[in-house]
This record gives sequence, C-alpha cells and structure tokens, in this order.
Amino acid sequence: MSSWKKAAKANQKTHKERHQPASRKHLGLLEKKKDYKKRADDYHEKGETLKLLRKRTLDKNPDEFYYHMINSRVKDGEHHEIEKEDEHSKEQVKLMQTQDIKYINMKRTIESRRINRLQAQLHMTDVADATPNTHIFFVDEGEEKDFDLAKRLDTHPALLGRKSNRPRLSDLDKIVLPELDDETLESMKKKKAKVYQELSKRIEREKELMVIQQKMELKRHLQDVKVMKPKRLAHGTKSAAPVYKFQYIRKK
Repeated sequence: MSSWKKAAKANQKTHKERHQPASRKHLGLLEKKKDYKKRADDYHEKGETLKLLRKRTLDKNPDEFYYHMINSRVKDGEHHEIEKEDEHSKEQVKLMQTQDIKYINMKRTIESRRINRLQAQLHMTDVADATPNTHIFFVDEGEEKDFDLAKRLDTHPALLGRKSNRPRLSDLDKIVLPELDDETLESMKKKKAKVYQELSKRIEREKELMVIQQKMELKRHLQDVKVMKPKRLAHGTKSAAPVYKFQYIRKK
C-alpha cells in the first residue's frame, strides 16, 4: 500500500510559492521562505558571535599577560609585529657563508680522497669489465668460420670476459696459486662486496656535497651588489643547482 502512495505522489501537482503581484512589483522580488530562513540564520549566528565577544570582554583580566605582547604593539586598533634589528651586518653574513662553503669544500675533499683510496684498493676491475666495449679483429673470409678468440689472444677461454688482468697461457703456467678453502673465499667475497657498497655510498655523498657547494656559491654570487641581476635559465633540483646567466661586464 505504501508503494502505491509513493507512485501516486509522483503524478500530483507541484505547488509553488506565488511571485510578487503586479501591483507590488515596484517593491522588488517577493522574499520566499528559503530566503527568509537563510537571512534569519545569518542574523542569529552573528548575534551569538557578538554575544560571545561581549562576554569575553567582560571576563577579561586587565592584568592578563601573554609573551607575544613583548614583540607586538596595538596601533590604531590593529596589532603590529615589532621589527627586530638585524643581528649581523652584510659583511658578517657573507663571511659566515664563506666559512660554510669552506667547510663543505673540506668535507667534499675528504670524501674524494677516500673514494680514490677505495678505487685504488679495488682496482675497479668488475666495473671495467661491465662497461660495453668492442674489439674488432679483421680476418679473411675462409678463416672467419674457424676463428678462435682464445687462441688469438693466447689466453684461457674463461678469461675472455676480462678487459684487464688477462694473462697469457705461458704466464698462467708460471703462476703458483695459494690453496684457499671455501670459507676463506666466501669471507673475501663478503669483504669485497662490503667495500664496493661503501664506495657507492661515498660517491653519492660526494655528489650531494658538490651540489650543496654549487648552490651555496651561487647564492653568495647572487647576493653580491656589484653584480647585475642575472637571468635564470633552469630551476634547481635535488640533484642539480639552478642555472643562471650573468651579464658580461667588460673590465676597464
């Protein structure tokens, strides 16, 4: 039965609020119930706000103190922050930034020396073998089918993948290898991997210090009054400093 009532309501006439009669058109639009409700709610909300503010004013303690009052003043009914004098002069700021750049440069130099020491220790043979490179041998058409690279290089076939430290067969016969057990080999392998991991981290650290140094030097140059405002060509990123084009000033 309820569903029948809902279906019947769908076809019933929609009753609308009457508009302003022609005789009262000069008074403007006739205010509808929804307009009155909106205006009344706004009026009561503002009244409650004013009532709350009056109550807070009456309850306020004249001796009330906030620490922010030390750094602010009321002028013409408006709050203003008291401007503090600069603690450092321009020369002092420039000197401090120069000291910071020197510290970053020192740390970067230390990282570079450690990287060179680790690279000399590892010889970077694995990285050298991983880089793509080609070596072309020119042979006759008949010899192309029977061409043996190991025989041509006079080395063992297992050493063909190396680009360095690839001894000849005559030298391999003279080499006496020490007897190492599996445990020692595994320990050496882990130690080598650990050193490579440290090397990669130090290279990333050195790159970060280089970017920081470039950004600080650029900031110092931009603060120089003698230099005209340069044109920015590229924005700075996490891995690169911004690029500016400075105007060329002819030396006298």
